[in-house]
Amino acid sequence: MRSNSRWLAALFLFCWSAAGVQSSESPVLVYQKKYIMGTVFEIAAYDQSPQHASPAIDRAFQEIVQIDDELSNYKSESALSRLNRSAHFHAETVPSDLYRVLEAAVQFSKLSDGKFDISIAPLVNLWKAALSGDAEPTPEQQLAVKRCVGYEKIQFIAPRQISFRSPCMQLDLGAIGKGYAVDRAAEVLRGAGIPNALINAGGSTMLAMGAPPGQTAWLVHLRDPSHKIDPQVMLKDESVSTSEQSMPSILGKDSPGHIIDPGTGQPLETEFAVSVIAKTGMMSDSLSTTLLLMGPGKGRVLIHDMAEVSAIWIAPDGRLDTVISGPQILFGRKA
Repeated sequence: MRSNSRWLAALFLFCWSAAGVQSSESPVLVYQKKYIMGTVFEIAAYDQSPQHASPAIDRAFQEIVQIDDELSNYKSESALSRLNRSAHFHAETVPSDLYRVLEAAVQFSKLSDGKFDISIAPLVNLWKAALSGDAEPTPEQQLAVKRCVGYEKIQFIAPRQISFRSPCMQLDLGAIGKGYAVDRAAEVLRGAGIPNALINAGGSTMLAMGAPPGQTAWLVHLRDPSHKIDPQVMLKDESVSTSEQSMPSILGKDSPGHIIDPGTGQPLETEFAVSVIAKTGMMSDSLSTTLLLMGPGKGRVLIHDMAEVSAIWIAPDGRLDTVISGPQILFGRKA
């Protein structure tokens, strides 16, 4: 997706374009941002009063902080970190948010035949060590760590207990956590009586509630690695997420990216960026990673019958592939 400055410019454009039809009692734009989950979350909301909207946005951010305190694997005392330390072969009770996200994640794993797998953490940690200066892991090391991976080894015991049927399993919710956080933030805003807002989780996931004054939906520019196509989508009560395989500069041009393929145990090799539009942030977030791993061919098959889901794969040379059953994707091709 575009940078935050482009996102803000779009918001001011909405505000300006609607000004001609607004009266002095029309909704005003209230914008706040906060660093959470290792990124900048932004919320822009239209409301009759900044005095009403600002506290509601604060509560939405507090909800995201609470979700991060449960789902983060960077915080040593998060609920997820405690689970990763203690759930090997015996059940541990977890907060309801964490249990709910784990259940959803395993459903996405089953749907994708294991391409989406939150138990990938041991492999992610192995390759992170290479990025930090260690030698690239040997095939033997990769094989040993792959034995720790497998969503089938996560056991659910209702109402809120989890156990791992593996001595070395670790979970990583990086491909679904931000999506769940924006969903919960949206619930807080709706509960406060704010129906029209846009929540941006660092550019990787956005959730649109309602529409700006005088508009039918929120206009969002999607990530375009070709810089030629300028794909756009009009979102109303929908979410969009983008995934791509970054190539960190620490180890040079051929260094591994951050998305690991559970099948090969190695960093994913792909030229595409994938954007997915769905009804919830959790769905768009998890599907964007899944479809990046699967590629356009298998990805099209996966989401062909999913109602209200659209996806677009874009290559650096401008080649693209789309599946549209939800919002139409518009193109403003550049010269």
